[in-house]
Amino acid sequence: MPVQTSKPTLAALWPDLALVAFLIGFDVIARLLPHAYGFLPIAASGLFAARVLRLPALAIVVPVVAMMISSLAFGMDDWRVALIVYAAISIPAIAGILTRGRLGAVGTVAIMLPCSLAFFALSNFAVWAFSGLYPLTLAGLTQCYVAALPFLQYTVAGDMFWTAVLFGGYWAVQHVPALARR
Repeated sequence: MPVQTSKPTLAALWPDLALVAFLIGFDVIARLLPHAYGFLPIAASGLFAARVLRLPALAIVVPVVAMMISSLAFGMDDWRVALIVYAAISIPAIAGILTRGRLGAVGTVAIMLPCSLAFFALSNFAVWAFSGLYPLTLAGLTQCYVAALPFLQYTVAGDMFWTAVLFGGYWAVQHVPALARR
């Protein structure tokens, strides 16, 4: 006899939906406020959501919707660039879903580095391929990546910082008596 699993009700998902809304709002505000280019919580929010939500598939919504909403203030990129950027910013959420429950604190922070590098590689490849700013040659691709190198440090630093803040805050709320819910 197959085991029946019940689908979560809307009432049971309310904390997840509230967290998704909070993270999207937080990410949008962070992107709109002055910041070092790339030093943003969006990728870390996706990883965090994938690890803590009851319905981890909602984690992919967090970075994509945050980018879509905040992009309205900046104007739209070429749709092909935007599509690749949205896919690349979703990688931490997907990595979080795939590694859910298997990594401790060090592993969680360590998983963000390849996600940051993948975002750098994919987003700049899209800029090279579709923006018209660089010749579609190996030299043009190299020029695009070299021009983006100064921003890589901020992306990696921001992803690491915000991963530590989100997961550290979550841990503190659960383990520090003054912050723990009763």
